[in-house]
Amino acid sequence: MTTASEALGDGRPAARAGRALWLIAALSIAVGLYGLSYLVGRPAPPGPAANAAYYPWLPIHAVCAGAALLIGPWQFFAAIRRRWPAVHHWTGRTYVTLCAIAGSAGLILAWNTSSGPVARYGFLTLAIVWLGCTGMAYACALRRDFVAHRAWMTRSFALTFAAVTLRAYLPFSALPHLSFAIVYPLTAWVSWIPNLAVAEWWLRSGPRPRI
Repeated sequence: MTTASEALGDGRPAARAGRALWLIAALSIAVGLYGLSYLVGRPAPPGPAANAAYYPWLPIHAVCAGAALLIGPWQFFAAIRRRWPAVHHWTGRTYVTLCAIAGSAGLILAWNTSSGPVARYGFLTLAIVWLGCTGMAYACALRRDFVAHRAWMTRSFALTFAAVTLRAYLPFSALPHLSFAIVYPLTAWVSWIPNLAVAEWWLRSGPRPRI
């Protein structure tokens, strides 16, 4: 026998997804504004500040990635896509452009890092995969394959969100027997691989509730 909640649709999964998306948006805004603060000359933390390609590539990377963080979460709200499709399309194009610039600058910064090969190849791989996922998302949109577009855009934003998760790991450098020089190179990998794994789980675990 069908219960009332089954007949009407249980809103709990959508509610949980909505809360998670709002949390992601809030964290993205906080870190995105931090990235934009490079426009007014905010000094970089120790690792990035020592990069041989610091100027102009770090400010370019930080500002464009920060702006992509500010735009990205709103692309996943179904209500915005339904009510204002033109806004969704143009902000999506802006997001892709910002990721292309930030990712390209990230390639240069990764290669010139002063934090050693672990950091170099971690950030280099992140930049390549980020550019690839974003490019695939855009190509699928041009083909009007919107199911694949949303999947690739989910992966792309999971990688954009690495700017947030990286900062979540940096406080571990204050623990005994650890230091920024130890923790920072590791963040080049752990800031994005778990994000991408969660995105893949989300995409493969069945139909998702509309938000």
